[in-house]
Amino acid sequence: MTVKVRRQRPRRRVFWALVAVLLADLLALSDTLAVMSVDLGSESMKVAIVKPGVPMEIVLNKESRRKTPVIVTLKENERFFGDSAASMAIKNPKATLRYFQHLLGKQADNPHVALYQARFPEHELTFDPQRQTVHFQISPQLQFSPEEVLGMVLNYSRSLAEDFAEQPIKDAVITVPVFFNQAERRAVLQAARMAGLKVLQLINDNTAAALSYGVFRRKDINTTAQNIMFYDMGSGSTVCTIVTYQMVKTKEAGMQPQLQIRGVGFDRTLGGLEMELRLREHLAGLFNEQRKGQRAKDVRENPRAMAKLLREANRLKTVLSANADHMAQIEGLMDDVDFKAKVTRVEFEELCADLFERVPGPVQQALQSAEMSLDEIEQVILVGGATRVPKVQEVLLKAVGKEELGKNINADEAAAMGAVYQAAALSKAFKVKPFVVRDAVVYPILVEFTREVEEEPGVHSLKHNKRVLFSRMGPYPQRKVITFNRYSHDFNFHINYGDLGFLGPEDLRVFGSQNLTTVKLKGVGDSFKKYPDYESKGIKAHFNLDESGVLSLDRVESVFETLVEDSPEEESTLTKLGNTISSLFGGGTTPDAKENGTDTVQEEEENPAEGSKDEPGEQVELKEEAEAPVEDGSQPLPPEPKGDAAPEGEKATEKENGDKSEAQKPSEKAEAGPEGIAPAPEGEKKQKPARKQRMVEEIGVELVVLDLPDLPEDKLAQSVQKLQDLTLRDLEKQEREKAANSLEAFIFETQDKLYQPEYQEVSTEEQREEISGKLSAASTWLEDEGVGATTVMLKEKLAELRKLCQGLFFRVEERKKWPERLSALDNLLNHSSMFLKGARLIPEMDQIFTEVEMTTLEKVINETWAWKNATLAEQAKLPATEKPVLLSKDIEAKMMALDREVQYLLNKAKFTKPRPRPKDKNGTRAEPPLNASASDQGEKVILPAGQTEDAEPISEPEKVETGSEPGDTEPLELGGPGAEPEQKEQSTGQKRPLKNDEL
Repeated sequence: MTVKVRRQRPRRRVFWALVAVLLADLLALSDTLAVMSVDLGSESMKVAIVKPGVPMEIVLNKESRRKTPVIVTLKENERFFGDSAASMAIKNPKATLRYFQHLLGKQADNPHVALYQARFPEHELTFDPQRQTVHFQISPQLQFSPEEVLGMVLNYSRSLAEDFAEQPIKDAVITVPVFFNQAERRAVLQAARMAGLKVLQLINDNTAAALSYGVFRRKDINTTAQNIMFYDMGSGSTVCTIVTYQMVKTKEAGMQPQLQIRGVGFDRTLGGLEMELRLREHLAGLFNEQRKGQRAKDVRENPRAMAKLLREANRLKTVLSANADHMAQIEGLMDDVDFKAKVTRVEFEELCADLFERVPGPVQQALQSAEMSLDEIEQVILVGGATRVPKVQEVLLKAVGKEELGKNINADEAAAMGAVYQAAALSKAFKVKPFVVRDAVVYPILVEFTREVEEEPGVHSLKHNKRVLFSRMGPYPQRKVITFNRYSHDFNFHINYGDLGFLGPEDLRVFGSQNLTTVKLKGVGDSFKKYPDYESKGIKAHFNLDESGVLSLDRVESVFETLVEDSPEEESTLTKLGNTISSLFGGGTTPDAKENGTDTVQEEEENPAEGSKDEPGEQVELKEEAEAPVEDGSQPLPPEPKGDAAPEGEKATEKENGDKSEAQKPSEKAEAGPEGIAPAPEGEKKQKPARKQRMVEEIGVELVVLDLPDLPEDKLAQSVQKLQDLTLRDLEKQEREKAANSLEAFIFETQDKLYQPEYQEVSTEEQREEISGKLSAASTWLEDEGVGATTVMLKEKLAELRKLCQGLFFRVEERKKWPERLSALDNLLNHSSMFLKGARLIPEMDQIFTEVEMTTLEKVINETWAWKNATLAEQAKLPATEKPVLLSKDIEAKMMALDREVQYLLNKAKFTKPRPRPKDKNGTRAEPPLNASASDQGEKVILPAGQTEDAEPISEPEKVETGSEPGDTEPLELGGPGAEPEQKEQSTGQKRPLKNDEL
């Protein structure tokens, strides 16, 4: 019985997992609906949102621009972001931080740290003794890590998105460069945690741009593979990507478009920033040359002057993209000396000649990694702002050998739009058309372990083994399981990067540590002691490379099996209930269960891989845990790169995402099914009641991070609190500035109003002098003591002045409203009187209004006339400086009361049916009634032209289906409130005959 219940647990877990998912969906619907994306470039960022009614829109910042500089100015008591911070770069360059993303995930000895220090010498960098990372030292009291600065920028981007969406937002997709390694990706995730953002995914910016291209050209994608190359040169780096678009068959939605990253090449330092730095150096040399002999200091030693030169170099690079030459000029560059110099495009191209020579490099890398030739590439599309430099396009066009370069996507916003589409797809609040995205691993990851072997009797040696876990250019996200079969005691293994030979020596130094993690297992020996009678099926380590490209070790398990005999007793009620519930949800192999990858994998037994031939019995298996996203019948994808083979003839059983699952391969299932035993026919099962029982024991895991340790939780909590305090301080400052501005504006506006005729008319000289005196005193207080006043004090002062001026403003506003309100009241009285007069002229036999109703309306009309005349007369006696008795709200109340009576009678007239006419002596009506049907006896039917009396009557037309739900037919509008639906005529045009009691 115990065994049977245990076998049903996975199904019960599936059931409760589905219930949890449904509850989560319901909770998500009650939460905020908007999602956002942040395209985090080196120089600027683009933010996009999706919310109900607003599909994929770029967010405008406070200056109404579509992109925002990634710059932060940090001072002792305030912060500036975006364009405000960019303007502060000239005044306070030391406290203005930019291009800080280049320091993410890097230790102090990284060449990029030295490069950053050389580019921006005004910044003082300190080092964290524990993590060996850098910090920005703004002042002795202020220092921030690059993650904290990025967290501030992400928090600012969210505030822009929330202002634009007019609702809170917490879910985001953030773009990162494709060449970011594990340490750099984890640094971005930590920055997002500091900002309080829930990251749905870190998406590579080249993948996001490719997704945007595919989404807007969905109709052009078919079953024939199309290879597109995207060349993205931004401010800080250059990335070349080869993407294959194709229609494939998916399990969930049938045939859907798919993009697959086939090849990637990059240059970490080739971009617009390096061109601007070259121009800045050239301009600095020209300025020093102009001042030669004046014993002036080198302009390079002045941070403010260099910040001005960098800004001018940025402008100059943009202008030279469209002009052959341009005049660079800066007023008061240094020591109040102006600078002016002419720079030609030829000079600019000579300065950056070595940079332009590096343009084809990423193209060759991408082709090599994709194992393609240029002939297989259909189109080359430009992305990124630096691709607008004419020389870049010239060199690239020559390198790719095409007739022209594609410029049919927005080079600045493509990544942001693709990322926000992915955000909407990942969010449970939106339903978007599926678009399959198969990203690729840039840096291969392998598992290394060492074990003791006995080559000869009594001779032991250590053998080092390597198994590729995630191969280069292999698809992700995916889960994999590696099984160690030769260990019965605690042991260690290592997770490292694989072959990085495609990187140059300098790129390898920038890359950092090639060792990721050492995994120490504890409890392996205890698990063997716990199940001495069971057969060990190995130690299984479950790995996950998630959508963000971040690797994690989910769990490690020790698996055992033994043969047990089935008892012939019937299933328990609980077991039957579990079977029934599981069958309702399609059994135990639901997509959710596969995604969790917990129980379903435990129910499978992977077939051991082949060991080395000289060591029989040594088995280390590698198996993908997640199912492939593409079913059988999909178009064949290009072959994966060959580079996964284990060294020295050792092999690992590995299934890539595009392969068929075991459930879809009956022939393979028979060979490599559970426990490696082919399924027996029904007859044999009855003869062999013995079956295998699996036991799983969780193994303790200790991880030693080798590349870059994450921030400890206590340090991370401190950073979160630090950023929250800064945000709260900024909000308080903004609130105080708003209160001070409101008070100052009220003082100036009211002082000006006191001299306007309309205000002087309703106030006395004494009243104006009193108000003017209070305003002057408040202005003096604001200039002297208001600098240190709190927000509450400023608001109280404003409330005091408003209360003082309330009567004056009220009298002016009332007099402005009188003409319009009185004119509307006169019109309503006139129309009501005319309506009443007409109602009384209706003949008695056709009268539809009772005497009481008409008398009531007449009474209201007379009372309203009397109130108006009396109130106007009383108001005329009052001086203008007193509170008026004629109030606009009273006029509106009288109008509403009168209008209500008139509307009642109008509605009654619309829906009352006329009385039938008496018949004459011949038995025919003097006049056919309005609602009489064509089938009434004695009624003369007028036939349409061309139709005889013998023709069949016209039948009621059938109801035309419009695609709406039953009951959605728009009712025919016959009047205002009070209309009775049962009295409306049918929309078909036929009329129901009146009964005797219907009048």
